[in-house]
Amino acid sequence: MIFASDNWSGAHPAINAALAAHGEGMAAAYGASTLDKAVERRFDEIFERECAVFFVGTGTAANSLAFAAVNRPGGVVLCHREAHVVEDECGAPEFFTHGARMAPVDGANGLIDPANLRRELTRFRPGFVHAGQPMAVTISQPGEAGTMYGAAQIDEIAGIAHGAGLTLHMDGARFANALVAGAMTPAEMTWKRGVDILSFGATKNGCWCAEAVVFFDPAKASQFPYIRKRGAQLFSKTRFVAAQFMAYLEDDLWLRLAARSNAMADALRAGLRHSDRAREAWPTVTNEVFAILDRDLAADLEAAGAVFYDWNMPRGLPDTVAPQERLVRLVTSWSTADADVERFCRALR
Repeated sequence: MIFASDNWSGAHPAINAALAAHGEGMAAAYGASTLDKAVERRFDEIFERECAVFFVGTGTAANSLAFAAVNRPGGVVLCHREAHVVEDECGAPEFFTHGARMAPVDGANGLIDPANLRRELTRFRPGFVHAGQPMAVTISQPGEAGTMYGAAQIDEIAGIAHGAGLTLHMDGARFANALVAGAMTPAEMTWKRGVDILSFGATKNGCWCAEAVVFFDPAKASQFPYIRKRGAQLFSKTRFVAAQFMAYLEDDLWLRLAARSNAMADALRAGLRHSDRAREAWPTVTNEVFAILDRDLAADLEAAGAVFYDWNMPRGLPDTVAPQERLVRLVTSWSTADADVERFCRALR
């Protein structure tokens, strides 16, 4: 009963098979192989336009180097107060941008409130050198609280960002889960809404080590090859990342894996609704479930082999956790077993 993180899951057999199939023989290095170029064209097909695609090894690298690509002296990235880039990346965005800073923006349910974004931008008056200058807005889809931006919300945030001359970046570490839950196409969730750069995550959803930075305007990616190289993310044998993406994107495997992961989370949510010692902390629709458990029940679950993490109550939400309760996060993956979910839900009852 492992619900700690989808990072705990292994690689899907199709991903392993692709790595084995492309692991022999010779292939051009540093992204120049036939396989690399084929995967780049596959991204164009998925997003319904020509993109500039760059493979990297981690989501943190994808986010940090994306910010480095649009950095300005005294640069500022506006993000949700509890975004992964500000709370869980150990200063990597600041490091790779050589000193840019993350400016937190409040918003309920883990999502940036557009009115608060407008208000924060007024703090940076043009020409006021002491405050620095905004360079980007970043949103996570889904966010750290497992919630999602709807199309209209992305439209509004994109309008604010572009109106201020800023790039809109999307952290898509669980992009496939968001797509399945949001019933939008990749294009509809990104560039058609005004997203300029996407951190496209695959590692959490069945790959071994496969992330990409996607620029929806290739002209704006002219300096990124140098930024990636300087950031030590240009792998010589990129075919091993490309092989993962080739299998991942073939026959909609990535969406089928995400649908499976989301369905397992739906089963956990249903189990919480039938328990008198546990409840869902707030609604979510992807593969993250936030639950309030009776402390004794949580201890019993852990003793029975369940693994999950305690979680902090997001700002802006009422703290309904009693002293005898724990707020925890439960994360499912493509490889979560039905039997584990059923066993967990029986214990909840």
